[in-house]
Amino acid sequence: MIMRPGQQLLLPANPVFIWGSLLLALVGNMLPLGRTPWMPDFLALVLVFWSVHQPLRVGIGVAFFFGLCMDVHQAALLGQHALAYTALSFFAITIHRRLLWFSVPSQALQVLPLFAAAHAIEMAIRMLGGGAFPGFPILLAPALESLLWPVVSVALLAPQRRAPDPDENRPL
Repeated sequence: MIMRPGQQLLLPANPVFIWGSLLLALVGNMLPLGRTPWMPDFLALVLVFWSVHQPLRVGIGVAFFFGLCMDVHQAALLGQHALAYTALSFFAITIHRRLLWFSVPSQALQVLPLFAAAHAIEMAIRMLGGGAFPGFPILLAPALESLLWPVVSVALLAPQRRAPDPDENRPL
């Protein structure tokens, strides 16, 4: 892959770290903080990150599995989160090559429609199942998730960064 000028060469991602971060995000979503409509979905955020950076390891099947886990935990209509996370992962994998060419703040703007679409899918399924409209504060959740994108990018890429010690024999 051709890299942008000035982009740092990263070490391979550790699969244990990938799965640990996904499980930590799942636990973060399961904390009893009171489910408010504007609360960001940490699992969706981490799923999109790994779908963009490691699409062969974290794909649609992983997103479906974690979506079912969230459905069971929240006692939601079975498949509500699974469909939203699957669509989210599919679209993240679709744009992952283009997305990596942007800077991290620009990436946050690029993933905002993905998060908005995932929340719209969840809300549509909830309302088709007879649920009530959660109100307009639900529009804050995708915005908060895209604002958290740079923080998550720095935190999850930190273990892959090389120490900057180039010399004349090792220019990378």
